[in-house]
Amino acid sequence: MTKPQVLFVLTSHSELGDTGKKIGWYLPEFAHPYNVLAPHSDITVASPAGGKAPLDPSSVEYFKDDAECVSFHQEKAALWETTQKLSDLVDSADRFSAIFFVGGHGPMFDLATNPTSHALIRNLHASDRIISAVCHGPAALANVRLHDGSYLIADAPVTGFSDAEEDAMGFTPYMPFSLQEALDRNSGGRFEKAGGNMEPWVVVAKGGKLLTGQNPASSKPLAEEILKRLREG
Repeated sequence: MTKPQVLFVLTSHSELGDTGKKIGWYLPEFAHPYNVLAPHSDITVASPAGGKAPLDPSSVEYFKDDAECVSFHQEKAALWETTQKLSDLVDSADRFSAIFFVGGHGPMFDLATNPTSHALIRNLHASDRIISAVCHGPAALANVRLHDGSYLIADAPVTGFSDAEEDAMGFTPYMPFSLQEALDRNSGGRFEKAGGNMEPWVVVAKGGKLLTGQNPASSKPLAEEILKRLREG
């Protein structure tokens, strides 16, 4: 039986403004979903610029006691060091059964407004594919307009990294916009979040075709929901 193809998208952005702090994609938000989905799907990894996609070094430190993350970091570097360029995939988007945007602060700076990424998402939506993202990954979805001009997330429950969580991490002053506000505005007030910071929260919308997770703790349960929808066909 042919395995479904899943496209993982990483950020290409590595700098937090002029602070000198390195950012990028977040380790558990790639490691855990990859480990859930890889045995059951063929995974392609891409980024806006292609080539090496920057890993947020703080995520390596924060998750140094997570054996799954440590193993992934040590053994799977080729996945993020040799990513395909998003622009090379736009015209063949319908070969993928699902797209998954990995979080980290980087997507707030590139994928949120990247026209190639938006075109890819539009094409996948038109082909009735699964569109998913975790933590700051939903920044890639927040501003996407479909072929009819409506927002991808219009009238759909959605989640992503909350203002309270951003405040707790001390990143709010450095963000180009509030992810929570953008998701809430363009969904028509449908933003959801867990009762407490960093608690897992996964939202399934549009008949299982739009799936979002709030934070790093949501990465694995979100991937399990994606796998469930892939198996349902």
